[in-house]
Amino acid sequence: MAQITLVRHGQANSASTDEQGYDKLSPLGHEQAAWLGDHMRATHQVFDSVYCGTLRRHVETAHGMKAQGFAPVIKDARLNELAYFDLSKAYEAMNGTAIPTTNEEFAKHMPRLLNAWKEDRLNGVPESFAFFEDRVNAALDDIAARSDRALVVTSGGLIGMVTRQVLGLDIEGYARMCLAIMNTSTHRITRIGSSLALTQFNNIAHLEETGRHHAQTHI
Repeated sequence: MAQITLVRHGQANSASTDEQGYDKLSPLGHEQAAWLGDHMRATHQVFDSVYCGTLRRHVETAHGMKAQGFAPVIKDARLNELAYFDLSKAYEAMNGTAIPTTNEEFAKHMPRLLNAWKEDRLNGVPESFAFFEDRVNAALDDIAARSDRALVVTSGGLIGMVTRQVLGLDIEGYARMCLAIMNTSTHRITRIGSSLALTQFNNIAHLEETGRHHAQTHI
């Protein structure tokens, strides 16, 4: 029975407003990754394969977790995040809505942005919604076929897409999932019969210890 544990990367450079500037862990993000790796080893978690996206924050998180101690880390670009800043700039060009600066604005912005993307109303974006959905599905199918217990270090938008596919969520539900996913949270997908089931969501046990509550971050 294949089991895939998905990890969102540690806190990145949240002060940035572009894809390249965002793509590196903050000092806290490095701490979060190290704590998660220590927690996995302390709780005797075992993985026969380890994957991560090719983005810097994915690689830094896997390295900080010492994920190579479980199995050699395989980089797969299909596990990379949707291009949120590029999508937001295209959305702003379409209707004048700027990238949000507060959590409240972000919560309203995300479902509208994703819906415009899904309906192919954004111009000049790196990939279509359908292409993103297909590459995520293909990557997870391949990993499930190759591994009994896989560890995958990736991003919140991709984890949200996995939950959308497994649970059959609409765009509003997909957006809510993305907004809820915390830095270095773990999520588990298990193949039951011929289908994948969500068996864990947003686990942050490694950040529940005394002195670590400040590290429970979304951005």
